[in-house]
Amino acid sequence: MTKPKAGEHCGGRAPKGPLPDGTRLRVVQLLATGTNGGAQESVVSTVLRIDESRHETHIISLSHGSTMARLQRLGYATEVIEEPSDKRSAELLADRLIALNAQVLHAHMYRAEVVGVAALDIVEQRTGHRPYMVSTVHSSRFRSPADRELLERITPKINRLIAVSDAIVEKLVAEGRDTTAISRIYNGVDLERFDEATGGEAIRAEFGIPADAPLAVVVGRLEPEKGHPTLIEAWPVVHHHFTSAHLLVVGEGSERDRLEGLAAAHLRVEICCASVHFLGRREDVPQILAAADVVVMPSYREAQGLAIVEALAANRPVIASNVGGIPEMIHSGENGILVPSQDPSALASAIALLFRDRALAEKLANAGHELVHAKFCVDDMLRDIEAIYLLTVGGPASDVPDRTGVNGGSQ
Repeated sequence: MTKPKAGEHCGGRAPKGPLPDGTRLRVVQLLATGTNGGAQESVVSTVLRIDESRHETHIISLSHGSTMARLQRLGYATEVIEEPSDKRSAELLADRLIALNAQVLHAHMYRAEVVGVAALDIVEQRTGHRPYMVSTVHSSRFRSPADRELLERITPKINRLIAVSDAIVEKLVAEGRDTTAISRIYNGVDLERFDEATGGEAIRAEFGIPADAPLAVVVGRLEPEKGHPTLIEAWPVVHHHFTSAHLLVVGEGSERDRLEGLAAAHLRVEICCASVHFLGRREDVPQILAAADVVVMPSYREAQGLAIVEALAANRPVIASNVGGIPEMIHSGENGILVPSQDPSALASAIALLFRDRALAEKLANAGHELVHAKFCVDDMLRDIEAIYLLTVGGPASDVPDRTGVNGGSQ
């Protein structure tokens, strides 16, 4: 397996080499689900680029899925605990943490937090030692009262929460979860993977899209919160003004059949089948973005919006909903366009504007590309995460960001 060298692409993090005693930190990444999404992409980015001279990484998921299959193909140490009972899952996870002699448990998503805390309770009871626990909050979902009560109860047992945006910091505070330390760390992307992406012509050829035809792309899980119905409702208006336009819908999820039905209902069959393409999960997202004229994120809620970062890294103009953490990246009219959530008319107008005004689209894309290089490099993300891991062996707290994202700041 060939990996990029740490710090190679954006200079945000220099290789540090082994720990002073020559050992490596034993880190377990715990996913609530092994399917595809922003949380899973964050884990993939972490394990692909973490400093292996300092970290021995093992990935455990509480369900199977495409991300776990991908990591297995890449040769990483992975396993799945496919057990519906949280209690039994925690027991099995505790067995694995003890066997691995894990020093750090990094949980991702709600169920991973719940099962992870319970597992550490068991580890502590059996061994007298409790691994350091980190949890990244990737979701802006508003939890039920029962879930919130449980999270409030277990949060003090988590050593540090990572929020992927200022909006998520605010959510954690509102939920009473600031009883433990919070660090704001934006998800980053491998800039080289998107900067140097080619193959847009092949993507267009695959779907019979002429080189001069306007092309919009949406990348994201096909789930209710991602807002695809609004985009599909907007598309007939766009297509009326740009009859050669095409839309590529990239992603997998529970809503696919419904969305294909909506597309057929909103568009005449011949237009629907010819102009809207559902691609499912794809491994060649950089190449798909390279083919796009506009990238759209019509989300109803969004913690950060990793697909936006990827689009900007690929130097593509972005149109996105003005929700959650998205406005922390997109300043409308400067490096993209923000539209109200669930407003098909505003979304259609924005897409038509960038299809029509290529100079404006290029200006926005270039500004967004500069922003990503300044703030969203994966090596910057890894620098801060590694600093948190090092706390378990006495690393300096001054290297760890606070809830504003400032290193060495006060909580």
